Amino acid sequence: MDNATSIAASAGRPTRISWQGLLPWLLPVGLIIVWQVAVGLGWVDSKLIPSPLAVVQDGITLWQSGELPKNISISLFRATAGFALGGSLGFVLGMANGLSKTMRALFDTSIQMLRNIPHLSLIPLVIILLGIGESAKISLVTIGVMFPVYINTYHGITSIDPELLEMGKAYGLSKRALLSKIIFPGALPTILVGIRYALGVMWTTLIVAETISSNSGIGYMATNAQEFMNMDTVLLCIVIYALLGKLSDLIAKALESVCLAWQQERSAA
Repeated sequence: MDNATSIAASAGRPTRISWQGLLPWLLPVGLIIVWQVAVGLGWVDSKLIPSPLAVVQDGITLWQSGELPKNISISLFRATAGFALGGSLGFVLGMANGLSKTMRALFDTSIQMLRNIPHLSLIPLVIILLGIGESAKISLVTIGVMFPVYINTYHGITSIDPELLEMGKAYGLSKRALLSKIIFPGALPTILVGIRYALGVMWTTLIVAETISSNSGIGYMATNAQEFMNMDTVLLCIVIYALLGKLSDLIAKALESVCLAWQQERSAA
């Protein structure tokens, strides 16, 4: 059978669903089924814990009214802006301190001291200085995101094998070439770990910021619903945060696959 015939035969076969692809969703779907059954059979008071179907129906109602998409877009803007600012600042400081001993001596000790202060404890100070506007919430996300990116970038840069650097210098590579061909590629896996961790911190910080001092966003929706004992909306907001967190993790994994494709090719060879 020639190649064309093989391709045609394989194209005509039904696509098989991989069990490994289904495994990550097995536990969440199972919990939702148990949750629905427990509420339906009266094992759980539906006034305290509404059923998944009730939560979905509440989400549809809020979406049709325009309230849900508006607050989701506001939260996404805050998260994205804070992540961009904090990630950029952490990356630049990590690169500078990792590459320069002078910069390291000047800034690293101060950054490490600030890193050990729980950033959520700064909420009262941020509110006093910036109020409860967008700048306060974005600033909190920026602070929370900056340190994971910084520490992983710094660690990745300083963990490069010195022998690789010596070999690059022996081949006559310039400082720019050393950075682009040896230092940055070697530090990239660690940097991406920091980005993935920072995405989780981003949502955690935003949840707290929006529930304490906000008049919009998903966290505000949850707080407002809690005051009126509207558990459908409270659980809906929790589910939305979980889905957004999972989406962020998938984006981080895709970024790792794209940026570290050379590692997979080298290991396969």
